[in-house]
Amino acid sequence: MTTARAIILAAGIALAGLFTGWGFARGRAADRFVTVKGVAERPVQADLAIWPLHLVAADDDLARAHAKLQDGLQRVRQFLAQQGIDSADIALQDFAVADAQANQFAGNIRAGSRFVIKQTVVVRSTNPNLVLRTSQRVGGLVNAGVVLSSGGEYGPSAGGPTFVFTKLNSLKPAMIADATARAREAADQFAHDSHASLGGIRQANQGVFVILARDQVPGISEESQIEKTVRVVSTVEYFLK
Repeated sequence: MTTARAIILAAGIALAGLFTGWGFARGRAADRFVTVKGVAERPVQADLAIWPLHLVAADDDLARAHAKLQDGLQRVRQFLAQQGIDSADIALQDFAVADAQANQFAGNIRAGSRFVIKQTVVVRSTNPNLVLRTSQRVGGLVNAGVVLSSGGEYGPSAGGPTFVFTKLNSLKPAMIADATARAREAADQFAHDSHASLGGIRQANQGVFVILARDQVPGISEESQIEKTVRVVSTVEYFLK
């Protein structure tokens, strides 16, 4: 009976050692993985243009200042219509009147006109090429006596249209698949070079989609270009066997 118990105890210890070693081997195998990145890009074209035209009229008489503004608005509408922009794509925003005498910090010294009236004409069109051509002819408005402002208070894109690509969601599935395929190719090459075989995915990060200017040079923003590039970088970890 004592011999039988000793045999059972020895067998138990042997099996425990076997399972412990097997578990350790599995744990070591789980530590073997490679992290790779896959990049996918698509050239796209903006499908929406937003162009704010900031009008300014000034005079010492409020009624005359307002009349100047209304004349400027009429000239802008005529100009846009002549360029083929639909009136339904035009809206008025941000009407404001400033009275220099109402400024308590100005004192008795005042330069320029007492009243300054501002209003913004916003063109919102699904024809970016038409808006771009029109914006390139805006000098005709200045020649006609329309005062336009593109000061810092309107932001960096106040001098021209902003071009927007709105169909990103339709590109996402195919681009994620492409990025994952590029990552798989890189992982396959790494496994081959290290004399291993590639296992399943350990972890994956889709990455962030970014819209870039087609021509990435200093001084040219993505918003000012119709032609753009959509990019996503996916990070994937693969097990190595």
